[in-house]
Amino acid sequence: MPLPPAAVAELQHLFPAGALTVDAGERLVYGYDNSRRQRLPDAVVFPTSHEQIVSLVRLCRSHRVPLVARGRGTNTTGASVPVEGGIVASFERMNRILRIDVDDRVAVVEPGVLNGDLQTALAPHRLFWPPDPTSAPFCTVGGNVACNAGGPRAVKYGATRDNVLALRAVAGNGETFRCGTPTTKGATGYDLARLLVGSEGTLAVVTEATLKLAPLPSAKRTLRATYDDVAAAANAVARIMAQPVTPCALEFLDDECLRLARAYGGDAIPAAGAMLVVEVDGEPDTLDAAVDAVAHSARGDGLLDLAIAATDAEVTALWAARKALSPALRTLSPNKINEDVVVPVSRVPELVAATRAAAAKHALPIVCFGHAGNGNLHVNLLPRDDAEMQRAYSALDEIFGAVIRLDGTLSGEHGIGLAKREFMPRALDPQALSLMQAIKRQFDPDGILNPGKLLP
Repeated sequence: MPLPPAAVAELQHLFPAGALTVDAGERLVYGYDNSRRQRLPDAVVFPTSHEQIVSLVRLCRSHRVPLVARGRGTNTTGASVPVEGGIVASFERMNRILRIDVDDRVAVVEPGVLNGDLQTALAPHRLFWPPDPTSAPFCTVGGNVACNAGGPRAVKYGATRDNVLALRAVAGNGETFRCGTPTTKGATGYDLARLLVGSEGTLAVVTEATLKLAPLPSAKRTLRATYDDVAAAANAVARIMAQPVTPCALEFLDDECLRLARAYGGDAIPAAGAMLVVEVDGEPDTLDAAVDAVAHSARGDGLLDLAIAATDAEVTALWAARKALSPALRTLSPNKINEDVVVPVSRVPELVAATRAAAAKHALPIVCFGHAGNGNLHVNLLPRDDAEMQRAYSALDEIFGAVIRLDGTLSGEHGIGLAKREFMPRALDPQALSLMQAIKRQFDPDGILNPGKLLP
């Protein structure tokens, strides 16, 4: 349904010239995300203040108009696609870093701040914000909060939910509230801040975030280990995670990933059954001992080679396979389906075996790589034509079933959005799902916030 004329008139009053567009060409830009899904919103607004968001939510509730909050659209699940039309609120102009408090190690930011810009602003203070998704140079803090983004550093520092202390937000009923506290400890009531992180804009519109910062390590060392097979690599992951030194990154690539990366990046990338890239950070006087501990754990049955970088050039070389992988996958399949399932670390070999079985059964290329220290693997299905695309959905159904049987879940860091919402009843018991639906109704009684996402 088109926007009611009264709603358009109120929007024009609330958002002055240049802060509202109903032009079809301009709206098109704000109707898609990195999932390649698309739907045209009826209007796009560019808020610059919390007060505008309060008025906007109340306007949408009054007229029963859907409202979708949007960062830069880098998410891969369709979470920011306005599937029911309505209004998209793009936070690109609400992008101020309001405060950096070095003594308390917190930053207070608006949701449109880019992750990369925040890291640049923190670096002179020898601080950083741990979430580091691949899209960090151009994704927003608000988007990271919405999807509980992670990245390689999550193995040591946690994902977004572990690094948000407090939020200011507007619920779907138009009421403003604050939750959380700018302290690293708190035991006062329900933890609403952690509830909002990962809720994909379905409960409230976040207008301010207080973030927990970490000291920037003085040094970092990189190791690369290759193995006969996936099982040997997974056993090494378990050993590495069992010893006292927690790496700041622990990345896994299976043999198909390495084969594709070699085809794209050359013979400098090793041929092996599986590979781990491990990074350890800390202070220079303790780093050698930390590297020795990790290297000792990486050694074991099935190890082919262990390399430790001594220079920046060697670090680049050790990461070459991981860096070459994404462009290699794009050349094979522009329609790749990238899922971010997670299982207990000890069950990674079973997950890879299940993906291999699905690939063979459906005659479809499937590769696995990702954040092995969390058991969070990116399972990439690579359909090359329409027939393979149809088979890919059947294979994906089987892979999700295997993940759940292995005590895993549907997403480690990308979220649910549209892509996985219909699988939610398989991942959650009916009582838990019912409680989530009740929470949604409490925050958003008329269902105007990002309808059609996350919950089936």
